[in-house]
Amino acid sequence: MANCLTLKKSNCKNCYKCIRHCPVKSIRFSGNQAHIIGDECILCGQCFVVCPQNAKEIVDETEKAKVLLQSGAPVIVSLAPSFVANYDGIGIDGMREAIKKLGFYDVEETAIGATIAKTEYERMLRDEHRDILISSCCHSVNLLIQKYFPALLPYLADTMSPMQAHCSDIKKRYPEAKTVFIGPCVAKKDEAEAYKGIVDAVLTFEELSKWLENEGISLSGEATKLNESRARFFPTTGGILKTMKERLPEYTYLSIDGVENCIAALKDIESGKIHHAFIEMSACVGSCIGGPIMEKNHRSPVGSYMAVSNFAGDEDFDVIQPDKTEILKPFSAIEPNSQLPTETQITEILRRMGKVKPSDELNCGSCGYDTCREKAIAIFQGKAEISMCLPYLKEKAESFSDTVLKNTPNGIFVLNEELEVQQINEMARKIMNIRSASDVLGEPVVRILDPTPFMKVKSTGKGIKDELTYLAEYEKYIEQTIVYDKEYHLLICIIRDVTGEIDEKRRKEDLSRQTVEVADRVVDKQMRIVQEIASLLGETAAETKIALTKLKESIGDE
Repeated sequence: MANCLTLKKSNCKNCYKCIRHCPVKSIRFSGNQAHIIGDECILCGQCFVVCPQNAKEIVDETEKAKVLLQSGAPVIVSLAPSFVANYDGIGIDGMREAIKKLGFYDVEETAIGATIAKTEYERMLRDEHRDILISSCCHSVNLLIQKYFPALLPYLADTMSPMQAHCSDIKKRYPEAKTVFIGPCVAKKDEAEAYKGIVDAVLTFEELSKWLENEGISLSGEATKLNESRARFFPTTGGILKTMKERLPEYTYLSIDGVENCIAALKDIESGKIHHAFIEMSACVGSCIGGPIMEKNHRSPVGSYMAVSNFAGDEDFDVIQPDKTEILKPFSAIEPNSQLPTETQITEILRRMGKVKPSDELNCGSCGYDTCREKAIAIFQGKAEISMCLPYLKEKAESFSDTVLKNTPNGIFVLNEELEVQQINEMARKIMNIRSASDVLGEPVVRILDPTPFMKVKSTGKGIKDELTYLAEYEKYIEQTIVYDKEYHLLICIIRDVTGEIDEKRRKEDLSRQTVEVADRVVDKQMRIVQEIASLLGETAAETKIALTKLKESIGDE
């Protein structure tokens, strides 16, 4: 498969939005980056459309087209009929005039190839009496069947897409010509690469618009209706059916758009529920006018349909229908490399995800997978990581924070900017004699503490650290630290009960004071003795006085 979709690693923020919208989950996450799995991808382009960081990009083939122009061969554009919805009010003549200024030999409508394709569908139903026939215009639908429903390949119309049929017709009429398809689809780049020699390059409308802008070429010219152009309906839901003149009464004709709906229909066919039907399938909701380039830059379902409808005629293009062998396009199965885990392996992975019983499997879809089991299979296949589970991460984070809050010797509580208690741990409740957290949660902090320091911290933005405070109501001394988290608009208070330390300090101070008093009495008594027997013990008394005075001073210092 051509690597038509790539990833800008610097842009990927690991938000999982692409995997949530990928209908076949062909995206792998590794190292906090999304990676597209080529042999599983059906190139529907949804990851490109929904990525909020523009981390997915479509490979640009503008330079490839320029090389073709420099080759000297006539390069002819096959322009997808959805152009009239992408370029407001511009008709084929205006598009031709502008594109030819870039150096192209001519511009034709892919709707010519659509006429060939739909005529072949009518022949298959009429002459071959196929039980079920699925249109093969959409390369993403073809890839979906080739990769995920290979048993249904006999039902897929084995004929060229309008792009290929038209470009083959161009090369038949201009043997030396090179062809460039321009449209709203990323899958067409892969189709051109997979079936070489028919389409030499594929540009998106976005690539064309940038090229015209860089060359200073503007578009002009009204979209005039041509009666022989009914195939212009092809890029709309049911557009193929609108162009089909033959409706065999034994067949049911229906159109399905959107990959999820196509998958549901293919499952019905697989189960044997459907017979005698022609099914028009489009991967994009709204068909090609809802293509990834259109949806990313020019999403207007009603306006786009009206633009196509007003531009389409009532009759077919005048084309020479080629023999069926000339437009034959066989399809073969494409086997994805993914292996499936055993039930034991799935159970073990679920256990590592914290899913130890069925009720733990929330199937919330936040990881991008519809069920926890699908996620476990993706982990086994190396496509997903355990950390992608939001409930798992939330539970893990809460468990960690709860462990910290429960075991810290400090009291911790959190206030909002209205100074209302949002969270409080067990130690804080113990310090302030609060029976239950529910007694204070949501209540103003004034119910449990003086709000003044909190108001000061909020107004100044400067925190308080280890401020000694006496809580008269609780008869406790605390050291109080208050931090203001401006980003989350919260005030966090950490309190430490230092009542025991204060009491111990006071006990030591009392003991020291008592010691000083005893020393004073001893000194006074010693002095009296000195006065009485000064002549006999003078020097010894003086030394004793000095020693006791130093003891007194040292105790006083403590």
